[in-house]
Amino acid sequence: MKIWLYFALLLLASLTVNAMELPGLPQFIDEMVIKHQFKRDELEQIFQRTLYRPAVINLISAPANIKPWSQYRAAFTDNKHISNGLKFWQDHINVLQRAEKEYGVPQEIIVAVIGVETNYGRNTGKFNVLDTLTTLAFDYPRRADFFRNELEQYLLLTREQKIEPFKIQGSYAGAVGIPQFMPSSYRKHAVDFNNDGKINLFNDPEDSIGSIANYFKQYGWQSGESVAVRAKLNEKPELNIKETHSLATWAEMGVIPVIQTAEMESAWLLDFTISDGKEFWLAFKNFQVIMLYNNNIFYAMSVYQLADALRNARIVN
Repeated sequence: MKIWLYFALLLLASLTVNAMELPGLPQFIDEMVIKHQFKRDELEQIFQRTLYRPAVINLISAPANIKPWSQYRAAFTDNKHISNGLKFWQDHINVLQRAEKEYGVPQEIIVAVIGVETNYGRNTGKFNVLDTLTTLAFDYPRRADFFRNELEQYLLLTREQKIEPFKIQGSYAGAVGIPQFMPSSYRKHAVDFNNDGKINLFNDPEDSIGSIANYFKQYGWQSGESVAVRAKLNEKPELNIKETHSLATWAEMGVIPVIQTAEMESAWLLDFTISDGKEFWLAFKNFQVIMLYNNNIFYAMSVYQLADALRNARIVN
């Protein structure tokens, strides 16, 4: 009996319903008509075709299955990511050089972000973005305001870009395109980097490269400054990991960079568990900027280490 109940619940979870039945959607339509002059009948027709997707709620609500650092890192810094990254870099070398010159963001950082986000544009997501954002906006209370805003931004984006709103696929959180921008970031930070009169992050590497560089610059990327540096502990003091101090203060506490680095305004001490103990890093402002792209320390360090591996491999080659 329990087996049948399990499969019945599984079937129920997989069913889709019309999004117009979701509480709050009529009021959202009212707001879009008043605030952005959408036509009510057009929005109603759109949402009559939009589907509520329980699978999206299940995915975003699932407890995080956090891999150990060594496994997380290996997934993005393996030989395949490096070889694919070198090819992407070579294929778009002129665009990357221009982005670095205009925005001050190193080429390898831009390539690494694309590598970690979508494996250089190969995996941009398979979820219908309109279904996804509508589902999350009206049936995910913990972040309903955020996703309601992203749904608003998505509808504005598709109107501005003259895109059929049902055609775009992305992540189960609604991120889209080669750089996996949320709709609000797309509208705010994406740029027409190839000057063809339109902004296309869905399948245009040039616009994606320029847009990532612009995003980083807008959030405070410090051109020519370090991202992070390995550190050693001369002593084993009682340290509060993730505190911020100057390098001089860290040195007084026994935390020393393994290579000489310019004095920074402040540094953040991070620790990562590896096979034989702990690995320590001092992270700077640029590391925090990477985290504004994805608020995850493992993510930011993977981007940095993939970028470092790509730069070193390019020098060798």
